[in-house]
Amino acid sequence: MGSDRTPSVAIIGTRGYPSYYGGFETAVRRLSPYLVDHGWDVTVYGRPGSIEPDDPERDRRVVSRQTKGVDSRALSTLSYGFTSTFDAVRRRPDVALIMNVANGFWLPMLRARGIPTIVNVDGLEWEREKWSALGKAVFKAGAHVTARWSTERVVDARTIGDAWQSRFGVGGEFIPYGADVPAPLPVEPGFSHRGYALLVARFVPENTVGPFFDAAERLAETHDVIAVGSAGYGGELDDRAAALATRLPRFHWFGHVHDDNRLHSLWQHAGAYFHGHSVGGTNPALVQAMAAGAPIVARDTVHSREVLGTDAGEFTGPAPADIENSLRRLLDSPERQQQLSAAAVRRAREAYSWESVNAAYERLLRAHLNPAGDRKNEAQERER
Repeated sequence: MGSDRTPSVAIIGTRGYPSYYGGFETAVRRLSPYLVDHGWDVTVYGRPGSIEPDDPERDRRVVSRQTKGVDSRALSTLSYGFTSTFDAVRRRPDVALIMNVANGFWLPMLRARGIPTIVNVDGLEWEREKWSALGKAVFKAGAHVTARWSTERVVDARTIGDAWQSRFGVGGEFIPYGADVPAPLPVEPGFSHRGYALLVARFVPENTVGPFFDAAERLAETHDVIAVGSAGYGGELDDRAAALATRLPRFHWFGHVHDDNRLHSLWQHAGAYFHGHSVGGTNPALVQAMAAGAPIVARDTVHSREVLGTDAGEFTGPAPADIENSLRRLLDSPERQQQLSAAAVRRAREAYSWESVNAAYERLLRAHLNPAGDRKNEAQERER
């Protein structure tokens, strides 16, 4: 690519920039200004109403474009992915970064225009219990299309790359999520440092929320227990959290916490943080919990073992008794809490810094810059 021309990238598949909805949105919020700083024109596609125009975190150098779609749980990703891709095809960026394999169905449109595509495949979405049979089929079909039509794939855990290689015959570039080590924050009012157990999760079955609530029934007899999260649309687990908070004086349900400082404080001062996610790769909440220095007890999965390594957390089975016993032991051991906290922060700094994550994305995007697009722009310059 000519050194005098700014390369362009379109980022497709999130709710927009800057957005705070989930892991994809956090990654794009951190990556987009980084790319601008390193010489890119960046356009992030999103959905109307998903961003605040006057958000102080917004970098005005990043172009935000909203397209139309269908706002329903079943069709939102597919419909917004289609309209975003259609718009990007007309504008012909040098490379496109796509989030979520459900958007893989639209990759042939980009290929037809000679636009290289890098797809962050996320986890193995079709294994998540929250999706219907049809939803799982859509994600799996999208993965097959992604394997065939994408130029390159990003996997956020090496275990996910192994799964893709065995199931679809293609691997991916390993780039995890990042995290910041927060400054010291005050403890949540009404609680004590290292004195409570904490859950932070979307209330879906594969995050082991139900068994955690079972464990909390007994754990809350002697210790404070805080649950952060919800299903987002009500349901059995939300109802149960509300009932526990009403019935048990030491069980506290905070719902969804939007304030990052408050969430970081909860991790920073927790006595034991339970991470029950059973599917997916590198989980953004687990990485941020490490960076905040939470003493971690994680459900024993290959994904959590990859993230935590050998000494940044403990592991437990999914049974309520296992969860209760693991959390209780850690809550009653200040020395072990300190060991795990220090190890977690150290690992977050060494393996999951945003600087290293953003640099890896920038290198990958630059490696796949569209030479045809470069020739197109040079021809346009000559015509002028």
